Amino acid sequence: MAGEYNGSSKASESVFKIPPIKFTKLFINGNFVDSVSGKTFEAIDPRTGEAITRVSEGDKEDIDLAVKAARQAFDHGPWPRMSGSERGRIMMKFADLIEENVEELAALDAINGGKLFSHCKAMDIPGAARNLRYYAGAADKIHGTVLKLSKGFQGYTLREPIGVVGSIIPWNFPTIMFFMKAGPALAAGCTMVVKPAEQTPLSALYYAHLAKLAGLPDGVLNVVNGFGETAGAAISSHMDIDKVTFTGSTEVGRKIMTAAAASNLKPVSLELGGKSPLLIFEDADIDQAVNIAFNAIFYNKGEICVASSRVYVQEGIYEIFVKKLVEKANAWVIGDPFDLRVNQGPQTDKKQFEKILSYIEHGKREGATLLTGGKRLGSKGFYIEPTIFTEVKVNSLENNYAIEVPILYYRDGINEDMTIAKEEIFGPVMSLMKFKTMEEAIKRANNTTYGLAAGVITKNLNVANTVSRSIRAGIIWLNCYTAFDVDCPYGGYKMSGFGREFGLDALNQYLQIKSIVTPIHDSPWH
Repeated sequence: MAGEYNGSSKASESVFKIPPIKFTKLFINGNFVDSVSGKTFEAIDPRTGEAITRVSEGDKEDIDLAVKAARQAFDHGPWPRMSGSERGRIMMKFADLIEENVEELAALDAINGGKLFSHCKAMDIPGAARNLRYYAGAADKIHGTVLKLSKGFQGYTLREPIGVVGSIIPWNFPTIMFFMKAGPALAAGCTMVVKPAEQTPLSALYYAHLAKLAGLPDGVLNVVNGFGETAGAAISSHMDIDKVTFTGSTEVGRKIMTAAAASNLKPVSLELGGKSPLLIFEDADIDQAVNIAFNAIFYNKGEICVASSRVYVQEGIYEIFVKKLVEKANAWVIGDPFDLRVNQGPQTDKKQFEKILSYIEHGKREGATLLTGGKRLGSKGFYIEPTIFTEVKVNSLENNYAIEVPILYYRDGINEDMTIAKEEIFGPVMSLMKFKTMEEAIKRANNTTYGLAAGVITKNLNVANTVSRSIRAGIIWLNCYTAFDVDCPYGGYKMSGFGREFGLDALNQYLQIKSIVTPIHDSPWH
């Protein structure tokens, strides 16, 4: 058995009393309102599988109302017309309010998403405030350029807000994803309609409340709870939304692109799936490598887009690496996310829980060796052991797998054949494999349709440079992993999407460039 299970929630709740749920309606045009249909749906506690509360269920009619409010606020309201410094001042106030309510916000993401309360309190919620302050500081530094044109003309460019933004966010990091999109969009002067994941709407509604307190004008930030097939689809196809930003699965990303193209050809930015490789070379510090590899997949119960679910270890250190990895898995504590002793909480919802267990069964059936884990923990809630597979099979292209996935990404006769090696699981499941040479490691790292992230652990600078430049992924971590920072852009290659989150690159995604040209008569020079 992998890990220790601490299934009791009573002790943890005595340490921290979970606050009452304050906001459950839709937030449109500065007010909390019921959905047009009056429908609601359950917000589930993944610790138990039971309902926490019911929230309003938005549909196309509610999206229409939210877009109308956002359009009015953009076309006629003060937000895009006030100075960048004034927008920044309001965003700074927003950040202050987040910090003042850190415990309550952390509790919402823990009880609604199964995330560790301690991590939410120490990282996710303060990270949201940092994100807002970063983009608040950039709001008055949005500049165009002066152009030296040929002949008798003068030109310059303006960077203008793109307009009404539809933001569709996932359930694995409800707070971080909310502000990953809202921070740059608001700084640019855009207005927004946000659809939080139906699994985790509670913190998004609280942020809408704080935005109002901070002084965001009505209609600038709207939050509509609902399902992807209805509310999400309405955002993607809406004729009055100017841009859509989405983080989630590649399958849904395709649908959003199709809807955006079929409606008003709105631009789309997508941060999609991943099957990220971690390459560990023989000269690595073993203990450091084990810690990095373990946390890179089991952090946040494996529900992280950049999770290093494919770990390649050079054969000279493979056996000792495996031994230490199993020891770490056995010491991992799974249980109530409010318990400070716990390392891993429950998966976010029943559907994802069952999907992960199904992938584990695929691995067993297809012949991979189950090194540790592989089972549900407890009889209540959505807890899964940290699971590690070895002997994950590698076959040649003759197996017809190329029919399923374009052969473009399966070069040099190498094909990671098993389902657990090629598909994103989005859970606490690691595929552990060995390699001989750097060249082989590079080929196998690139042997995927995805390209979101990768990691390299080595003391050799030449190896680090060669491998990091050879892997086709949007971010490469050297001797670390998941080292995110608001100033460091990241995003996908290949089927992991396009566009960048974080940094000034993210801000530019919410701006349009306008060129202005005027003749210069009788200029003494050109």
